[in-house]
Amino acid sequence: MSESFTCRLNLDRVNDGTRIDLVATDAERDAIARRLGLESIDRLAAHCVLEPQGSANDGQSIRARGRIKASLTQACVATGEPLPAFVDEPFDLHFRPEPVRVPDDEIELSGDELDVIFHDGQAIDLGEAIADTLAVSIEPYPRGPNAEAALQQAGVISEEQAGPFAALAALKGKMEKE
Repeated sequence: MSESFTCRLNLDRVNDGTRIDLVATDAERDAIARRLGLESIDRLAAHCVLEPQGSANDGQSIRARGRIKASLTQACVATGEPLPAFVDEPFDLHFRPEPVRVPDDEIELSGDELDVIFHDGQAIDLGEAIADTLAVSIEPYPRGPNAEAALQQAGVISEEQAGPFAALAALKGKMEKE
């Protein structure tokens, strides 16, 4: 992703139990809001503890556990009206050295590898990892109080109206009329 919220930490300066507190500036929040398609981000902060795993000789891995908090405004997907939203989520990220692999090799990830972020062997970028964590923590399709009415007016039917049971109910209604 872009360089909108960078906090590069050299691996050789990360000690067990290093505590990091990040607070995004106005410019960083604006850049992240544009990147994520948000109306605005009023507050973005993260607090975490870093734990080295492995040694520098075998490619150091870093575990970052903490919490992300944000106050933001999203647009309703149906009406476009602004909706306030809040994020208060724990995270557990694993920074690992970029693996050496053959091009076009298939890679299979297990469940415990889904929060892995690869680094260059020199430093990790905690800020960008926090911005990415925010991206997966927000509601992807926010709906405001007037969303249902706007969707109905536009002719969009609900899942209940479009589902298999709705089709059966319509068929039953037809049969009863005959």
